Amino acid sequence: MKLWLATIITLLLFSGCNSNQKNIHLQNRNAKQALLIQQQNAKIAALQASISAKAKRKARLKRMSAMPKPPKKNIKLKKVEDNNYSSGYMYPGAKKKKKKKKPVTVASTSSTMNKTECISMIGQDKFDKYTQMFGSEAASLKRCKMLKAMKQ
Repeated sequence: MKLWLATIITLLLFSGCNSNQKNIHLQNRNAKQALLIQQQNAKIAALQASISAKAKRKARLKRMSAMPKPPKKNIKLKKVEDNNYSSGYMYPGAKKKKKKKKPVTVASTSSTMNKTECISMIGQDKFDKYTQMFGSEAASLKRCKMLKAMKQ
C-alpha cells in the first residue's frame, strides 16, 4: 500500500512538472507571436500615414492646378481668312526687336614683347620649355603675350 501511494505521488509530481513545462513553452510562443503582431501593426500604421500624406499632397496639387493662372499678356486674336494665300498673310513679318550687340573689346598688350620681359614674367625654365614645344622663340614670345593678356 505504501508503495502504491509513493508511486501515485511521484506520478502526480512528474505529470505536474510536464504540464508546467508545456505552459512555459506555450507562453514563450504566445509572447513571440504577440511581438510579431505588434511589429506588423507598427508597419501598417507607418504605411497608412505615408499613404494619407501622399493623398493630402495630391489633393493640394489638384486644388492648385484646378485654377489656371491668368495670362500675362492681353492676346488679341486675329481674324482667320481661309482663302487668303498671300505671302503677307501667310508669312507675317517678324516683329521682334533687334538686340544691339556690344562690340567685343580685346585687351591690347604692348605689341612688342621682348625676351627679357617674357623671362621675367614666366621664368627661364618655362621659356625654354615653350621654345622647345613650339619650335621657336617667336612662338614662345607669342605665348607670353597671350598669358599677359589673360592676366589683365
